[in-house]
Amino acid sequence: MLKKFLHNQSRSLGLEPGAPVYTGEKSAVKVAVSAVRFNEATFEEKPNLTFDEALGLIEEGSLTWINVDGLSDPAITEALGTKMSIHPLVAEDILNTSQRPKFEAFDGYFFVVLKMLYYGANKREFNVEQVSLIVKDNVIFSFQEDIEGDVFDPLRERIRSNKAGARKITTDYLAYLLIDAIVDNYFIIIEEVGEKIEALEMMVINKPSPKAMAKMHYLKQKMIFLRKSIWPLREVVSGMLRDEGGQINNNTKIFLRDAYDHTIQVIELIETCRDMVSGLLDIYLSSNSNKLNEIMKVLTMISTIFIPLSFMASFYGMNFHYMPELSSKWGYPALISVMVTVAISMLFYFRRRRWL
Repeated sequence: MLKKFLHNQSRSLGLEPGAPVYTGEKSAVKVAVSAVRFNEATFEEKPNLTFDEALGLIEEGSLTWINVDGLSDPAITEALGTKMSIHPLVAEDILNTSQRPKFEAFDGYFFVVLKMLYYGANKREFNVEQVSLIVKDNVIFSFQEDIEGDVFDPLRERIRSNKAGARKITTDYLAYLLIDAIVDNYFIIIEEVGEKIEALEMMVINKPSPKAMAKMHYLKQKMIFLRKSIWPLREVVSGMLRDEGGQINNNTKIFLRDAYDHTIQVIELIETCRDMVSGLLDIYLSSNSNKLNEIMKVLTMISTIFIPLSFMASFYGMNFHYMPELSSKWGYPALISVMVTVAISMLFYFRRRRWL
């Protein structure tokens, strides 16, 4: 993970600040641009646009949401800076997929970077991609790292159906809704991770094995990554609540406070899961130690029982001509009986002391 991060960062070394360099994984798939323009009376949705065509949909009296799936074409961010007067450093941050989540306010617009987590089609591994939001006047731009899948479909459907007056919203409130959709999906991811931790806990308690240790290591890496992706979100929402430029109205800030509470809950759940994963290692070591102790206990009992028996056998194994009971007819059965009686007596004693 760290190696990949450093490799991505190295692509922009030596370039001037604000240079539009895509630092993510190279993809041959064409970037997809779509736009939604609506107001209280009208709704228009256009997929498969060029970026210039999407910019042409912006008009007064309507809110336009332009979504860009895929970041492999730096020409789009260059056009964004030229035609929408967006600072070059913002364009650089959009293309830097290792960017830390943050909020920045500029003259006439604000910029938000988030990490979106969602499960893919196989439901086994969650996908992670960077989402950048630029909120300016009556238009909001969302840039997604991948071209397939996101968590915004329920919001799109609400706008299409105009459910609960969804087309009356402002750009800052739409930005809140996008952030809220990302935050709410964190709960689904953490719930799935929590179930995996509980299943692993039962495995560690019942049957500790190297396979369980490998799963613990995997989950520990996942929790570190989740913490790195989600922890800065608290600062993002807090920064939006402190906005003094008037770009976020007070009504939206009320909802942002709720998003802040959700963010704190997510962070607390992540810390709880991290503690559980760390506790699993202690359980694993304790289980292995107890297992070893049980094995040593059995071996010690066997050794203790055979010590007097070995003494008797070795004593009568000495090659002296004159020894008691050496020529006795019942000497051998008598010695065997004594040895069996000693062994049974020792087992009874161990049982009485609860050592068995």
